[in-house]
Amino acid sequence: MTMTMRALLGATALCGLSAGAFAESITVATVNNGDMIRMQGLMSDFNAKHPDIQVNWVTLEENALRQQVTTDIATGGGQFDVLTIGTYEVPIWAKQNWLSPLNDLPAEYNVDDLLPSVRGALSVDGTLYSLPFYGESAMVMYRTDLAEKAGITIPDSPTWDDIKAAAAAMTDKGNEVYGICLRGKPGWGENMAFIGAMNNSYGGRWFDMDWKPQFDSQEWKDTVADYLDLMTNYGPPGASSNGFNENLTLFQQGKCGMWIDATVAAGFVTDPTNSTVADHVGYAQFPNKAGVDNHGNWFWAWTLAIPASSQKQDAAKTFIQWATSQEYTNLVASKEGWRAAPPGTRTSLYENAEYLAAAPFAKMTLDSMNAVDFSKPSVQEIPYTGAQFVAIPEFQGIGTAVGQEMSAALAGQETGDEALAKAQALTDEEMKAAGYIQ
Repeated sequence: MTMTMRALLGATALCGLSAGAFAESITVATVNNGDMIRMQGLMSDFNAKHPDIQVNWVTLEENALRQQVTTDIATGGGQFDVLTIGTYEVPIWAKQNWLSPLNDLPAEYNVDDLLPSVRGALSVDGTLYSLPFYGESAMVMYRTDLAEKAGITIPDSPTWDDIKAAAAAMTDKGNEVYGICLRGKPGWGENMAFIGAMNNSYGGRWFDMDWKPQFDSQEWKDTVADYLDLMTNYGPPGASSNGFNENLTLFQQGKCGMWIDATVAAGFVTDPTNSTVADHVGYAQFPNKAGVDNHGNWFWAWTLAIPASSQKQDAAKTFIQWATSQEYTNLVASKEGWRAAPPGTRTSLYENAEYLAAAPFAKMTLDSMNAVDFSKPSVQEIPYTGAQFVAIPEFQGIGTAVGQEMSAALAGQETGDEALAKAQALTDEEMKAAGYIQ
């Protein structure tokens, strides 16, 4: 598959000296988000401490990264020594013996400092298989100045009715200000991460106890109808192409009244060097439908894992320990301030007075992550575990196919009901083929 990368990330970046100066070279596949780009800019620290290891970067857009690493590890291609993967892949791939266990980390790594929820999500039978770079839940980020101008108050724990009213009040399309920005780009980890969490908050589920798809349920119909209503009336143009990075840029440029997305975004929307609205950002819990005790159950961590097929195990382990260590967190803080520290992985960060003072979003992030019930993301009975995803191998294909239908509906190519009917049919067919249902 041809890899499409941005100009800055357009080719594999070599960090360090000429290849001949190194005893060993490793290749890291990662995602093109701000935290991973920041790490590449701080590689001089790693190079100084480990001059015998050359790190080659392959940096990809989120959907492309998932396709590349999944294909490579499933076929034993051996292209990468370190993989950037998430809480969905780790337990599934570990059970396939595709990942190297990380059960001999040195004492100075302080594995007990990892947040219990994150460590548990990255472990199988008590063995850790990946190290977390940052963790997240999801929340509402909103423009306090626009809310004040519109004469509205966004509650700390809003309902979707509150969100719709706020979106309407803050929309000013004549000045290119849109009341709400949400993911529309298709992909199981793009638009379906958001829509899946939204459906959880409406009381919905992906499958019933017999693994029958539930897209014909009232919860899914209400979720999709309200999602399309919000985005059609109060969202930006071209939203069916917008994912995390695109919405981050829109919010930083002052074009979004609200953005509901990963908590990790808070460090970027409050960065005065890149955000024009850094001093006017408020936060609220992920919304729920009135009467439903569920705030989305969004839980994710981007993590660094080593494929079992890598021939560079020791060098790869040295790198991922550095990249996910307390030492690295302190390095980021020393260069860019505590606000920029990778969030959601270590207890010590949330006990650090300097971080808490610099990051007004810290408590909301930690509370949101701690509130997630990974074993029961829906209020209804379900046969699966997960969060904004379903923790079965087939979900990657199903979620992406369903995401394409949702994106098509957002683009006006079909109605929401048509998209749901297609989602029901394609998911039913896949679940039958996989043997979940007859």
